[in-house]
Amino acid sequence: MAGMNARVAVLAAALGLAAPAAALAHHGWSWTEDEETRLFGTIEEISLGNPHAQIRLRTEEGVWRVDLAPPAATARAGFVEGAAEVGDEAVVTGHRSRDPEELAFKAETITVNGKTYDVYPSREKTVEPAS
Repeated sequence: MAGMNARVAVLAAALGLAAPAAALAHHGWSWTEDEETRLFGTIEEISLGNPHAQIRLRTEEGVWRVDLAPPAATARAGFVEGAAEVGDEAVVTGHRSRDPEELAFKAETITVNGKTYDVYPSREKTVEPAS
């Protein structure tokens, strides 16, 4: 029984350490500028996994990490596998990183192949998506 209690304590400690790490991985909007902007570029990579979908977008400035919404929200918006491919031109609207040295962006919309996907429909937007 003592061995079982030790294993339970180790498991509880491991879970306690994992929770803050998961919270940091899904960091919301606090890292972004308040002002909305737009990026144009070519998709180099697409990931639709957790904690949020992400693309790598090559622009004149370099390759940006663009965070989209969590998978369920991107799916509701219609941005699912096959909606975009590596090599497609894309336009994203949203907020860039507060750190001007970091090429990171949190997207509210993504437009690919003439179709716009609003992955954060409840957020107020001041920049119109590409048409």
